Amino acid sequence: MNDVISVPLIALRLLANRKGKLSAVRLDLGPGNAEGLTGLTEQEDFRTLAGRFPCIFHLDDGAALPPPLVESWKEAGCQPVSRASIERIDHLLKTEYGHEVEWIDGNWYLMPPAKLTGGQAASRAVALQLVQLVAADADNREIEAVFRRDPTLSYHLLRLVNSLGAGAGRRITSFSQAIVILGRLQLRRWLNLMLFAARDGDHRSSMLLARVAARARTMELLARASGLDNALQEQAFMTGMFSMLGTLFGMPIEEVLRPLAIGEAMRGAVLMRAGELGQLLQLVEAAEESDFAALDAALAKLRLAHAEFNLAA
Repeated sequence: MNDVISVPLIALRLLANRKGKLSAVRLDLGPGNAEGLTGLTEQEDFRTLAGRFPCIFHLDDGAALPPPLVESWKEAGCQPVSRASIERIDHLLKTEYGHEVEWIDGNWYLMPPAKLTGGQAASRAVALQLVQLVAADADNREIEAVFRRDPTLSYHLLRLVNSLGAGAGRRITSFSQAIVILGRLQLRRWLNLMLFAARDGDHRSSMLLARVAARARTMELLARASGLDNALQEQAFMTGMFSMLGTLFGMPIEEVLRPLAIGEAMRGAVLMRAGELGQLLQLVEAAEESDFAALDAALAKLRLAHAEFNLAA
């Protein structure tokens, strides 16, 4: 794989605004010959990303890149910015910033959560119970009964399924209909995302949801690039989701996973970074920190080329 040496790796950093909401994506470049990146901006996924969020890169990175590549990035919607416009925070968000600071980098949203109110804790408990039931392949009636205990989750489920069924000219009016139409696979994914979705009083929600969604999807795409079958691709997605439940609840991940009926491969990957799924998780974690040395080593273990990673990530 000669591109392992020549093509730089690209890591995506999720950035928040001053209020802690997802607001931009920064492109971080690893070492290598940037000429190999010229085709990246022609990819539909890249242009979609650049059109959905402000896409930025450091001015000094841009100075080291070939001018045609910088121009193609700009045409795709990415803009160079100064380092002074980004502040890294790994603990509590500040209330005041320098006038140049526009975006917040760092892992501040991975800190333990503030104590939830009774209603917030109950809502997340219901969502986690639903995850358990779906993982255990419970009967639809059991799942429906739990949905009825949480009006917010119920509302979002019916809203989602009605939006999917709108083109067919039908309206969904019961939970049992919604569960059947959505299907167990999509229901399981949606419930995991809802665990991380916004909750009043948890300022981490926006960034946590973005990070877990990006982690899970990237793991799924890398599993596909590695030649793993559809079942393992789905397990890779779920491993990415489950790996951040400890952060969400502010609890040891072992305690969160204990009641969940998940496969041993996923459990081993999350707890010990074991097996193929564990290697994929380590790879994505290295990318999240723009640790290009660790990322390169992880790709070599999985026999993945730099170009394959850049397309998946």
